Amino acid sequence: MSERVLIAGCGDLGERVARSLLARGDEVYAIRRHPPEDGGAIRWLSADLTRPETLIALPRHITQLVFAPAPDARQQERYRAVFLDGLRNVLNALDASELRRSLLVSSSAVYGEHGGDWVDESTPPAPLSFNGEVLWEAERMLAARATESVALRLAGLYGPGRTQLLDRLMAAQARAPRTAPHWANRIHVDDAAAAIAHLLALPHAEQVYVGVDDTPLPLHVFYDDLAAKIGAPPVPEGPAPTAVGSKRLSNARLRASGFSMMWPDARDGYAQMLRSMQSSILPARQD
Repeated sequence: MSERVLIAGCGDLGERVARSLLARGDEVYAIRRHPPEDGGAIRWLSADLTRPETLIALPRHITQLVFAPAPDARQQERYRAVFLDGLRNVLNALDASELRRSLLVSSSAVYGEHGGDWVDESTPPAPLSFNGEVLWEAERMLAARATESVALRLAGLYGPGRTQLLDRLMAAQARAPRTAPHWANRIHVDDAAAAIAHLLALPHAEQVYVGVDDTPLPLHVFYDDLAAKIGAPPVPEGPAPTAVGSKRLSNARLRASGFSMMWPDARDGYAQMLRSMQSSILPARQD
């Protein structure tokens, strides 16, 4: 049976989810403050999640919700406005009797420092920064409000258009601890989108999943590999990222649900990303 899905906060990740859902026959509505003029098969809605008066005319009979906003500033008040007020506003605007599943795109930032140990869904959240605290609060709000809620705690996203790390490596601005390794966890944006679509389709879903690839890596190993790929020098010794915590995230629950990664190792995912970037800038052949 096809679903009527609302993606609230539909950016790059949300659009990738929408395309997967449309391909399997779902009807997809998407909220953005400034929707594209040519929305294709996505039914775009212009609204601001933080302003409930803009959500009054949401379509009826929505059966699934994906809440995936991106705050426009890394500030605690913006995170609270978007993830807490925004989530509350959307839930209030929808018919709870028809909403069968709600999925919150959360973050592994809800976890704290674990000294490189393995972390999974049973690990108690202990955020080190406000973004993790707000998302952990949003997870609990959704679980209390929705008939069936799912929180997908994504690791660091990478993929097309996400070149910030590559830019830092090329500019010799990245550092990584080597004597006491700090663990890095990543997931390709296409795998993240596919995981969301997968979890929406499961007959019975757990309340929490960790969204990460199969291969946690020491940060210096990851950075050195990427640096070699782009012709940059190995990264020098330096402090670990602040307010992140060293841990190895496990995707065992997600894999046990039947999901498999297109890019199980971020080193291979970045290699393909770089090949695509290089091919896009090659001059056309002159025959």
